[in-house]
Amino acid sequence: MVSGLAGLTAILVCAAYAQTSGVTFHNTVTGETLNFDDALPEGRDTDGVKKFMQTGANPYNEDPSCLKKGEQIFLSACSGCHGHLGEGKIGPGLNDDYWTYPENETDVGLFSTIFGGAKASMGPQYQNLKLDEMLLVMAWVRHLYKDDVKHATWLTEAQKTAYKPYKHDETFPDNSPGLCAGK
Repeated sequence: MVSGLAGLTAILVCAAYAQTSGVTFHNTVTGETLNFDDALPEGRDTDGVKKFMQTGANPYNEDPSCLKKGEQIFLSACSGCHGHLGEGKIGPGLNDDYWTYPENETDVGLFSTIFGGAKASMGPQYQNLKLDEMLLVMAWVRHLYKDDVKHATWLTEAQKTAYKPYKHDETFPDNSPGLCAGK
């Protein structure tokens, strides 16, 4: 019973943030407002999800403590279609300036596509990935970006200044400080 109550609390927290933040999430294909009630109950009330629901900016972008986790989730859940480096296979490439859905240039747009799905084989991921895992995957996808950083609208100006393109042999320590440390 406690887990049911915890799940309900998490749903209410997520819905409250989405409603009061001014950030609106729409299905990439239909334009309908996304319903977070269907999302997995775990991973809804992390600090990262709370910040994202309030601001629409992924707080995990370029956070070294989050990138290793994002990479691991991406490799197991996304690389089969999008390639190990986001170069595209069955699904479109994710590491360059071209977005099949232009709204994916924003964090809200990319999150909405992951959560609610898109055309062709990209089904909704709300029953496969926790909301927090979606943000981790997004941070990894953004880190794989290989084109001109001036087009990386998801990065802050400070992040653009410090940005270094992904290198294929790049690794991240398990104990990097940041928002995902200790998870």
